[in-house]
Amino acid sequence: MSIFPYIYFMITSFHITDDEDQIGLYAGLVTSAFAFAEFSTGVFWGRLSDKIGRKPVLMIGLIGTLLSMLVFGFASSLPVALLARVLGGALNGNIGVLQTTVAEIVTEKEHQPSAYAIMPFVWSLGSILGPLIGGALAEPCKNYPGVFSQRTLFDAYPFLLPNIICAMILVVGILIGIFFLEETHREKRHRRDIGLEAGRKILRLFEKEGGPESFDKLQDANFEESRPLIEDEAPPGYRTTEGSPRYPSSRSLSPAAPPYTRSALVVRPQRKDVAPSIQTAFTRPVVVHIIGYGILAYHTMSFDQLMPIFLSSKISTAPPELPFRFTGGFGMSSRDEGVLMVGQGFYAMFAQAVLFPLLARRFGCLKVYRMAVMLWPGLYFLVPYTVLLPPQYRVHGICFCLLWRTTAQALTFPPNNIMLANSAPSMLVLGAINGVAGSTASLCRAFGPTITGFIYSKGLSIGVSGLGWWVTGLVCIVGAVESFLMKETKNNSSGPTMMDDEEEATGDHTMIDPLTIDAAIVAATRPEDRRPEDVSKILIPLDTENRLPA
Repeated sequence: MSIFPYIYFMITSFHITDDEDQIGLYAGLVTSAFAFAEFSTGVFWGRLSDKIGRKPVLMIGLIGTLLSMLVFGFASSLPVALLARVLGGALNGNIGVLQTTVAEIVTEKEHQPSAYAIMPFVWSLGSILGPLIGGALAEPCKNYPGVFSQRTLFDAYPFLLPNIICAMILVVGILIGIFFLEETHREKRHRRDIGLEAGRKILRLFEKEGGPESFDKLQDANFEESRPLIEDEAPPGYRTTEGSPRYPSSRSLSPAAPPYTRSALVVRPQRKDVAPSIQTAFTRPVVVHIIGYGILAYHTMSFDQLMPIFLSSKISTAPPELPFRFTGGFGMSSRDEGVLMVGQGFYAMFAQAVLFPLLARRFGCLKVYRMAVMLWPGLYFLVPYTVLLPPQYRVHGICFCLLWRTTAQALTFPPNNIMLANSAPSMLVLGAINGVAGSTASLCRAFGPTITGFIYSKGLSIGVSGLGWWVTGLVCIVGAVESFLMKETKNNSSGPTMMDDEEEATGDHTMIDPLTIDAAIVAATRPEDRRPEDVSKILIPLDTENRLPA
């Protein structure tokens, strides 16, 4: 997000072309390079997270983004800028893995709207800081000559400073992830994590109240909430004096307890979740949601790429030939664009944290999603006409369009992610599913700016600046129609188990004989409480083949 306010001016500084109509095309290439690389590796990172866990993949993605931003800041030509974006995209599989992480943490359907709104909320926070940093700190020698002198590093590389600041923020994120991020993968979360251990030691050093013991008490409290009830904490009618099972003939505080029978206690073999194959994981609902996700990614990224170019383009003095032939933009500076995007980001935080959860609980994810995608196409047909408004109302018009776009995005991406997670046949393949969804979205993000930038340039050459917007609106209409193929399914947090089919076919249950129960109960009874006739129960001959009393 930080590159959008200055990408137009960065492409201009490369002196690739003197034709301003071509700048949008090259800006689209730079934007698309990241998405193309992310598409090529998205499935790999998703499946790798299923094998090694979510946390390592997330850390690799942050480190890759850090390296990419530093290289991009030092870019003085288009090939270097493209290389930097490719590097960042190839090492970044975080979107799909993050969605998988949220799905593994939150499985209750009533909590999903709030949980899935967190990631877009943080994204919105980044959309505030990113454009603010990029717009305010790009070309510092030009914008702040009293602070940054000419013929210095920031003069030679005018777009380095915002990338350095973003890299510093990424360093903080990497450290937080190493020391405090917990693994969520069902089969990997119990392994030792040296980073988490170091993070706990750091917390103990900064503990103000109660010293090191308070942190241990907090850990014990979390354990007490999550562990199952043991027998000594059972309801009063089921307690025993020794905290162990008692046969009705022995002394007990629950004489009315029913006697054990052969069918009363059954030991079932331990079940182990088995991940379905990749082919069976991609059911029809999963594929439909992934297609919808890709369409969303295409036109939202096209909007993000077109809007800065539209705002930066010079104000046209040529009279318009309505309804379609007119050109020109708003002539804004990168600083003004950054301020505008910051305001958009603040509203996006409200829409994600408040508006979407409220509507999702009231109407359900599917209805909210359909409502948003049905109203969205009108935005793309309206945006180009804002340049025809009277000068005093143009900013109001573009602010209205940005609010419309932000609201629609807040009401589409989270419900799509929720419905995709709920349609997965097993949580064990959710990483692969989100990896494919992320790759699909990356491919669409790659094609979106490139195709839209090309169409926008062709439209300018024939005097129709709205052509790129209107073609994108047609794609949005396709997404609205596709939404009627979606169905809202219940979440499936557990997959098929290895023993299900075998048990149904053979009824293979290991049963404990009542005589064995007698022997165990008497053996656990204090010697002074035993009766002579009970002692013989301990010496029960066993059938060595079946391990049951003979």
